[in-house]
Order: sequence, then C-alpha cells, then structure tokens
Amino acid sequence: MAKILVIEDDKNMQAILSEFICSNGHTCLTADDGIDGLAMVKNCPIDLVILDVMMPHLDGFSVCKMIRNICNVPVIFLTAKESEDDKLKGYDQGGDDYVTKPFSPKVLMAKVNVLLKRSTYYHTDEIQRGILTLVTSTHKVYVSSKEIDLTYKEFELLQFFLTNEGQVFSREQLINRIWGYEYEGNSRTVDSHIKTLRHKLGEIAGGYIVTLIRSGYKFEVKE
Repeated sequence: MAKILVIEDDKNMQAILSEFICSNGHTCLTADDGIDGLAMVKNCPIDLVILDVMMPHLDGFSVCKMIRNICNVPVIFLTAKESEDDKLKGYDQGGDDYVTKPFSPKVLMAKVNVLLKRSTYYHTDEIQRGILTLVTSTHKVYVSSKEIDLTYKEFELLQFFLTNEGQVFSREQLINRIWGYEYEGNSRTVDSHIKTLRHKLGEIAGGYIVTLIRSGYKFEVKE
C-alpha cells in the first residue's frame, strides 16, 4: 500500500481521485494548493504525487520544481493543458508523467502503479546495493555494516543514484535535481561532491559511482 498525495484545488476532482486511489488499496492524502502540498511533502513520507498544474498561489510546474529540491518522489501532472510545450515544460521541471483532463481513472492508476514499481520509496525504507545500505527515514548510510558520515547533499546525491540505478546523468542534470534549477554554481560542484563521496564510501562502494567520459555519472553494482 502506497501513500499518494493529490495536490488539486478542485474539491470534486479531489474526491474522485481519492475514492479511486483508496479503492485500489492505497492511502490518499489531499492538499488544496501548492503551498499546503509542499508542506506535506516536507513533513510526511509520500510515495507519489498527483499534481494539478493550474492552481492558486503556486502553479504545478513551480510546485514540482520545489518538490525536486526536497526529494525524488514520483510526480504525475494532471491538467487540461494538452500542448506539447506544456508537456515538455512539465518533464523539464522534474515530472515523471503527464495526464490530461478528461482522463480515465483506470489509465491514471496504471501510470501510478508503474511509477510505484519503479520507485524504491514504494518497496522499502532500506536500499541495499552490494556492500552499501542506505536508510531513507534516518538518513544513515552503511558500508559493510559500518556507518558512514555524509553531509546532507552527499546523502541526497547518493540516494538519487541508488533510486535511479543504471541511468546516466549529466552534471547539469545532477545540479538541477540535487541543487535546484536556480543554483548559480557550476558543474565542478558535482565533481567535488562525487570525489568526496567516493572517498568516504571506500574503494569498493565508491566504485559503484561510475564516471562516463563526456556523458556524466551513473550508479552501477557489478556482481
């Protein structure tokens, strides 16, 4: 059972989504606007967010961008906007999928379940790869059962790699996901953090973070 947050200012739509989510065995939380939704993401473990685009105070694109500065929870945009530019903007802000109104609740739940299966948040609080273990709720990392002291950004970077194992990310993508789109530093920040992270994790676990020349980085555990 996953905990799904619906950020939607239309009460009728909230009710429809909540009923359908609960009938599929999940727990549904609701927020009337982006400000309340962000507070819930910060203070409550959420497995997936269904996010309306057109809302008062903060639009969905801005909310998604801020969510990405907090965590990597899957986000599905829900909106009446159908243009290609709007969809591309949603993906650019860190959204994982896009559903336009009117929509089929069954199709929406199919997309929800696919994202939940891909997301480590849904499976366990503890992520283990090779000799490396990361516990999301306590922000602790262990190498061969020995606790490793990481800074907040180092933990976020490692968690992002673990939850996206095998995917290649450029330095710019890592900057956007971990430091945010408004970060004014340069890509050397990524290189510096990864160098320190590898050193702290040690030769074996540090080697799980692979450098790809002219491409970026990926996380890979070779058995």
